[in-house]
Amino acid sequence: MSASAVELISAAFLTRGACRALEQLGYASLVEFPLANGRRADILALGKTGDLVIVEIKSSVADFRADRKWFAYRDFSDRLYFAVANDFPRLLIPDECGVMVADSFGAAVLRDGSTKRLDAARRRALTLRFARIAATRLRRLLDPEAGQLGGM
Repeated sequence: MSASAVELISAAFLTRGACRALEQLGYASLVEFPLANGRRADILALGKTGDLVIVEIKSSVADFRADRKWFAYRDFSDRLYFAVANDFPRLLIPDECGVMVADSFGAAVLRDGSTKRLDAARRRALTLRFARIAATRLRRLLDPEAGQLGGM
């Protein structure tokens, strides 16, 4: 198996574990969430009080060093976390970001990220987009041909 295939599998396991942990913490999560700046958050999670958290999945040190787009995610969340495997060197992760150690079964939050509250207009827009994307994904799961009808 190639190194890139191993990283994809590892990222899928980390994503699954992080989403499970978020659900246990009272969040609903969506993966590969498109942001208004053209980027895609690995996970966007919506809390019971309306708080928005982005979790960036990093399957290796090389992945972390190659991808610096996560800086732009701070403008689209109240808090930003990295979900990494247990053997990831956590000192690489900036202090203002939270840390989750994950595997395919769950995750543990080792450090909360600093909170930077979104302004009301951006929160409303993200929450509405979250709801519409979730509804559309569910609809397309139930009726795969519905995507051919247009819309979103």
